[in-house]
Amino acid sequence: MRRSESLGEIDEGLYSRQLYVLGHEAMRRLAKTAVLVSGMKGLGVEIAKNIILAGVKSITVHDPGNAQWSDLSSQFFLSESDVGRNRAVASQQLLAELNSYVPVTAYTRELSESFLAAFQEPLRASLAKPKIKAMDDRGHSLHLAFRALHTFAAEMGRLPQPRAQADAERLLELARGLTVHQELLDEGLVRMFAHVSAGELSPMAALLGGLAAQEVLKAASGKFLPLAQWFYFDALECLPEQGTTLLMEESCAPRGSRYDGQIAVFGADFQERLGRQKYFVVGAGAIGCELLKNFAMIGLAAGEGGSVTVTDMDTIERSNLSRQLLFRPQDVGKLKSETAAAAVRRMNPMTRVTAQPHHVGPDTEMLYGDDFFMALDGVANALDSMQARAYVDGRCIRYLKPLLDSGTEGTKGHVQVIVPHLTQPFGSPPDLTESAVPLCTLRHFPSVIEHTLQWARDEFDGLFKVPAENVNKFLEDPAFLEVQRTMQDLEGVRSSLQEKPRSWQDCVSWARRRWESLYRHTILNLLHAFPPGHETSPGVPFWAGPKRCPQPLEFDCDNRPHMEYIMAAASLFAQTHRLQVPRDRAAARETLRAMAVPPFQPEVGVRIPVTEEEMEEAPARVDEEQLAALRQELAERRRALLEGGCGSTHLMEPIHFEKDDDSNGHVDFIMAASNLRAANYGIAPADWHKSKRVAGRIVPAIATTTAAVAGLACLELYKLVWGHRDLGSYCNSFLQLAEPLLARFRPLSPPATYKYGQEMWSCWHRVEVPGIGAHREELSLQELLDQLQGVHGLPVRTVLCGVTILYASFWAKQKREAQLARRLTQLVGSPPGAAWPPPRILVLDLVCEDEQDDDVLPPVHVRLPCG
Repeated sequence: MRRSESLGEIDEGLYSRQLYVLGHEAMRRLAKTAVLVSGMKGLGVEIAKNIILAGVKSITVHDPGNAQWSDLSSQFFLSESDVGRNRAVASQQLLAELNSYVPVTAYTRELSESFLAAFQEPLRASLAKPKIKAMDDRGHSLHLAFRALHTFAAEMGRLPQPRAQADAERLLELARGLTVHQELLDEGLVRMFAHVSAGELSPMAALLGGLAAQEVLKAASGKFLPLAQWFYFDALECLPEQGTTLLMEESCAPRGSRYDGQIAVFGADFQERLGRQKYFVVGAGAIGCELLKNFAMIGLAAGEGGSVTVTDMDTIERSNLSRQLLFRPQDVGKLKSETAAAAVRRMNPMTRVTAQPHHVGPDTEMLYGDDFFMALDGVANALDSMQARAYVDGRCIRYLKPLLDSGTEGTKGHVQVIVPHLTQPFGSPPDLTESAVPLCTLRHFPSVIEHTLQWARDEFDGLFKVPAENVNKFLEDPAFLEVQRTMQDLEGVRSSLQEKPRSWQDCVSWARRRWESLYRHTILNLLHAFPPGHETSPGVPFWAGPKRCPQPLEFDCDNRPHMEYIMAAASLFAQTHRLQVPRDRAAARETLRAMAVPPFQPEVGVRIPVTEEEMEEAPARVDEEQLAALRQELAERRRALLEGGCGSTHLMEPIHFEKDDDSNGHVDFIMAASNLRAANYGIAPADWHKSKRVAGRIVPAIATTTAAVAGLACLELYKLVWGHRDLGSYCNSFLQLAEPLLARFRPLSPPATYKYGQEMWSCWHRVEVPGIGAHREELSLQELLDQLQGVHGLPVRTVLCGVTILYASFWAKQKREAQLARRLTQLVGSPPGAAWPPPRILVLDLVCEDEQDDDVLPPVHVRLPCG
């Protein structure tokens, strides 16, 4: 690397998610750094891609060699037509398209000392006495194996051939010669290293490319802890489990195929198995793009019968381009799923990928139902929402499908592999509910800036979204007043109609009154209820610990933060009332100086809850007479507006918070509102970028972490395709690239979820019953109960489908007999006019006659006939 002294402005619209990881100063250092990447095979292109997306000053890609068929297993910017062309030259244009701010130069000559002088850090000294960071005690042996590999290549002019025993023994001999501590050399590991060293695996390139690129960014930016010399990683558990498949030299020999690099490791039969896979990718964002790229490289679903379905309802935004590999500037506004599918088809034209624009949830089960999931071999989650990920996990449990779940936040990432009957599931929604800040804290007792930002975010909706929606419903829906029962909403409608502005001055006056209410009167009321010296009990001060004693603010139109609130609030207030006015700061000051604000009057008889329990206990006081009078007043107001032809002029424009348009003033308002409240409570203010991140619930993201996580996920995919049944073969992973740390650990076995008598089962268990009898006729409910009793020993008392009771032994005899005689599809058939077919699998819950209090029976899955 080399540094340049030039410094340009940071494109915050492009790098916003990365800025939350690195910060502005580190990004400026990146923008001054030129980087050389030598070697443009799979690993080199991964490193270069990640560095370019990060936004360095420039990058030079070097490779004197020409592309070979085996390179296509992992080098996603080479195509079959590039075989025989120089790798650096063939990759240069597509790398340059990743980021218009980063010029990419191809260098094809041999490296010289004079050329390297501008880029290099020393290597020779660390070869002999390395500092090694490894996943286990195999790091020393891997270090010697790599050194021996370089000697072997220099001696033979090639790498060891796949599964060639003679080559493996020669490499082992060379490794022995490099150490005097023979007892530390794992000879079996070195032989296996030789067997697979000719291979090129896209997931390994993605993982190591993410790790290596992050180290480059650390050196360039001065951010985070660099790696102390050597890092070694192996995933030998991806090979066939012992006693299942024997890989021979013939099955791993090259075939002139784009998958030769992968066939060298896993064999040709496994490659055909990969091609037949049917996978569902949920989400086409950063992780989704990296997964799809890896899928294309490894040939997943690229053969007869294979398919990849990717779904995402979102469209591409400019901020996506800094970390979502498959998108370019001209794609902004297009659907992510369709654009990603088209991009991976260009990488591997044989990939059978279908794009869909849907989210996955209860309301799309007519699309992603029994037939869809039953046909799959597996699912990969690429989602931000914990609840959505838990929902997909539940579907995989229902249909017994493996799931690869991945997530990132900044330089942290994780991968969890979920295997039916073998591992625990992803989790249940109660475990995944993000802890919410208590409402009483937000309203009265904030202690950190995140509290005031959340309060300001709620204030935004409460001022500029909810009132406008309610006014529009009030004017357009005659039934609004009949069904609307809260005084707060009805009073909001009345206030919005009364406060309708006619000028910029009206908007400024409204904002000033709001300022006085929030930052002075509300605080004075709180101090009136709980003075600074107030004690909860003798000697125990009320204002202590997380409770900060607030101070009211005095408005000053020459105070910049005060004016920022007035301008932002008045502008949004004008917009929600569809008022086109000039946002004139000078006119606003004149209005403010001329205003007379009512003096503070303490509220009498108002109890302020100080705990969450008190807020829940506080009764909702509704004065029915007052409510009826207000409804009558609004009804008359509505009638007068409509009869006078003025209804449409009072329609409002609800403002939905949008974090990615920096010009709309939304974040400006939230920052101003939050920082004023922070000033009330003596909390340090937040800058614009932190305000945007917290209010927009933006997850910090960087391309290096995403690439590494997708690589780890696809290593687990290999094991799923092999069909590994040893729990110890699988690995869940956690990485923290800032340290750097990569921890891999064995998944947990599934816990006992169901119990009946002395029997216990996991969440993967179900009682499976065919829905068709011996004579191919569909079962009646009585026949189903007979099977459950006779075959499974379950004396059924009650049968439920969801929340619907299909049968109960306590029903009257006539009702029981009528229900028991019905066929199963009659019980659960689609309602008339339904847009989706009846289910293929009927899931029932049972209550049995002899059931104990602590019994929870597994569900019954009944396979219904087609059509």
